[in-house]
Amino acid sequence: MASSSPACAGPDRTRASVRAPGSLCLVSESSPETKLGPECPGCGEPWLRPTAVPGRYRCVYCLKRYELVSVCPNCGEHSTIVRMSSTAMVSCNHCQATMLQAV
Repeated sequence: MASSSPACAGPDRTRASVRAPGSLCLVSESSPETKLGPECPGCGEPWLRPTAVPGRYRCVYCLKRYELVSVCPNCGEHSTIVRMSSTAMVSCNHCQATMLQAV
């Protein structure tokens, strides 16, 4: 049973196709624009998640805790903290450095 998927038919450089026994084609979609979340300042992994306390974050990879501060530790620029988890800005508007400090 052959698949009629475009990834199985020819060489497609954006998709990785894998042939399994029985000529079944399994397609692994890898998109570089997928963003898992903000990057952790400590380990650099994209696993920073908001906690139950507003303005606090925890990396689920290295388990370090961070607090969102209003004054940039890099340039000293003051900014307003938006504590809504879906729109939280964790980088400085002036120098683009992280506004997170380890707790």
